[in-house]
Amino acid sequence: MSNTQGEKLAIMRDSERLTKQQFVDLVGLNYTTYHGYERDKSKMTLESAIKIFGHPRFHKYQNWFMYDRIDPEHGQIAPALAHCGHVETTSPQSGKQTG
Repeated sequence: MSNTQGEKLAIMRDSERLTKQQFVDLVGLNYTTYHGYERDKSKMTLESAIKIFGHPRFHKYQNWFMYDRIDPEHGQIAPALAHCGHVETTSPQSGKQTG
């Protein structure tokens, strides 16, 4: 079963160990726009896809993202976390105060 567009974006970002803010700063997207993509609230535009996959750090995930295929001989791979399922990188706050 294929992941949603938003799940794939989160998997890519988490595999590269980037926060959402670091990711959007790197590729030149608006934070709110990207957040909508990752939460599957809106579909990614062609312009945004070009910014993401045109960046050298993310070009390697293009075939996996679009077609669920990899081609390691041509540098097309799946993100490290793609085989583990999406793992949330933030933990809920405990509500306990420190200090």
